[in-house]
Amino acid sequence: MSVMRSYRSVSAAVSAVVVCALVGGFWGRSALSAQDQVPDQLKVFTAALGAVEGNYIGAVESDRLVYGAISGMLQTLDPHSNFMDPKSYAQMRERQEGRYYGLGITIAVVESELTAVSIFENSPAYQKGMRRGDVIAKIIGEDTKGWTSDQAVRKLRGPKGTAVQVSIKRAGYDKLIDLEVTRDEIHIPTVVGAFMLDPQTGYVRLSEFGENTDAELGRALRDLQRQGMQRLVLDLRNNPGGALDQAIRVSNRFLPRGDMVVYTRGRVPNSDSDYRATEQSDFLNLPMVTLVNRSSASASEIVSGALQDHDRSLIVGETTFGKALVQSVYRISEGAGVAVTTAHYYTPSGRLIQRPWDDSFDEYLTYTLREQDPNKAHSPADLKLTDGGRKVYSGGGIEPDRRFDGPLEGFSPTRFARTLYTRNIFDTYAQRFSRKGDTRIQATASTPRELTADFVVTDAMVAEFKDMVVKSRIKMDEEAWQKDQPFIRAMIRYEIDMDLFGTVAARRNLAKADPQLQFSLSLFPEAQQLLNLGKATGARAAR
Repeated sequence: MSVMRSYRSVSAAVSAVVVCALVGGFWGRSALSAQDQVPDQLKVFTAALGAVEGNYIGAVESDRLVYGAISGMLQTLDPHSNFMDPKSYAQMRERQEGRYYGLGITIAVVESELTAVSIFENSPAYQKGMRRGDVIAKIIGEDTKGWTSDQAVRKLRGPKGTAVQVSIKRAGYDKLIDLEVTRDEIHIPTVVGAFMLDPQTGYVRLSEFGENTDAELGRALRDLQRQGMQRLVLDLRNNPGGALDQAIRVSNRFLPRGDMVVYTRGRVPNSDSDYRATEQSDFLNLPMVTLVNRSSASASEIVSGALQDHDRSLIVGETTFGKALVQSVYRISEGAGVAVTTAHYYTPSGRLIQRPWDDSFDEYLTYTLREQDPNKAHSPADLKLTDGGRKVYSGGGIEPDRRFDGPLEGFSPTRFARTLYTRNIFDTYAQRFSRKGDTRIQATASTPRELTADFVVTDAMVAEFKDMVVKSRIKMDEEAWQKDQPFIRAMIRYEIDMDLFGTVAARRNLAKADPQLQFSLSLFPEAQQLLNLGKATGARAAR
């Protein structure tokens, strides 16, 4: 369950629309009556497409017209039904499977230059010394100025074990840096941080739910257990969701066999399903805090909702996004795909946590940008009870047991600091530094300043960063600058760590400054009480 966002002739294009309607499983009496109208509706579509192709003043791409028509059709249904052209569908499958063959970089076009916006740790590109912000100026000797990211991907990907030559431009270096990188299988991890916060507290952060998430989580939990973990922080902040089966398996890690995890109800007969924990778990006695925020959605809401309804984990943070629509993804002709909403899902207590949406979806889709109302009124009809009798509500995401606002890495910065964050100013500043002892790329006379893993963010660095902000033409707000100092210092450290020392080091250091996470650590007495409540309720139910 996830949200994912040229035909050779008109007849091929039209057939794709028909397949889109049929393979989605729209069967039953009402669908049969609607099918009688399909030929007439297709005649209208074909006529409109023919009129455009034959008369439009400019050049016409039939595939683009058809793709746009299918996309527009799905967008009339709900905010999450979605069309994927062949490229998008392939990328979605690649993301779900968690692997592909290439260099291990994510590319975006920035001011007509191919720029590496992320490097997967331990990938071929990472091992050769590439880092975020590098501009890929040449590929196999060809100048890439003005290339699209698709052009670059076609050149950079290839069979495992083959090499590709790239030349990168990096801030602080006088000349292009020539590299030969050997393609390999790239694994995209979904456990992006697993370590001990203190001698007894384990921490695991899930970025999304891919096909390997449960296996990754199992390895992480066992490793933390060997390190002495006696309690756990499960971090689902900014987790947009993913595969339904993985949400069920992750929940099963902490719930006893037989407990309901989630159930779905829909129009198609096979969309009505109850999903329960089916395996024995080794982590039933572990006090837990689960962190969520306004960007936690879909599968992450299934997990947090199940843990809350069974009184298994204390939920801390903000009210989650509120997406309870199940998308079934279907591959249609020409390598394209559609994600069609086929069911609603409900938490074990019977909560439908889907938020309502407006006609244009604008208010719904901008939810994460707006402040939350901690005193939101509830309809009595939305009241549900957890196993232990605690009140929870339907109709608007998973509400935390203990609220602590922190939409950006656990902080609530001012609009000024949010601008620095969204404009990637912290990332750009990190490019001024290099890791001491890193010999993967040979030094030049203007090599960036070297840092060791135990570096501290000094006042001089903050002043230098401020000077860069001023030069970036972002209007300086002195009052906000002072108010946002903890966030600014934390983000300077985090982005340098991400570039030079890796995700685990970055997350470990950020955890020390993260207000939301630090607040959650004070709540483990409540988490233990909740665990005891859940056990007592379960024992009574067993009798």
